[in-house]
Amino acid sequence: MPANRRFRDVTRIGPVQVATYYDGRGREKHTAACTAPRCGFATDYDSRAAAELAARTHRCAVR
Repeated sequence: MPANRRFRDVTRIGPVQVATYYDGRGREKHTAACTAPRCGFATDYDSRAAAELAARTHRCAVR
């Protein structure tokens, strides 16, 4: 599977991946997305600190 070049500075905090990207208007955005099966948690933030905080405090409802 080829690497997705859109995301950069990808880190993993537990089951959540945090990444930085540029949106369609050229603004830098940060996303946090859970990789656990059937979880569905994914949100976008304006700051990297907010995305990392969301990743650290995320608890999957599906277990």
